Amino acid sequence: MDKALGLLGIAKKAGFLAIGGEAAAISARHGKARLIISACDASERSVRRAKENSAMQNIKYLPVPYTKFELGSITGRGSPGVIAILDKGLAKGFTDKLTEAGRTLNLTAQAKTKAETKSEIKEGDAL
Repeated sequence: MDKALGLLGIAKKAGFLAIGGEAAAISARHGKARLIISACDASERSVRRAKENSAMQNIKYLPVPYTKFELGSITGRGSPGVIAILDKGLAKGFTDKLTEAGRTLNLTAQAKTKAETKSEIKEGDAL
């Protein structure tokens, strides 16, 4: 098992995860979320809402290279596309473990939604 996923399991046992898009949004609105992550196969709507919630509350957002199935197997809750980490230290540890494992290299490509890609294409056409 990946160390970052193991850290998510620890956060779950400690009660420092808001699992699912709605739970993550509520924790963000109440100022409890420290990091919002989304699965690589999360729906566009879930990703868009996670980004919006993180931007409105000035919370770091991070798309992760794990599938909903992988996140669900660690959290024990179906297949969540979005999870909020509620503890600052665990959030930092999670991002550090991803960086150590080299799992963040392709995240910027995965983070682009279709709408962002379309807007980039339109901007390129205008030139």
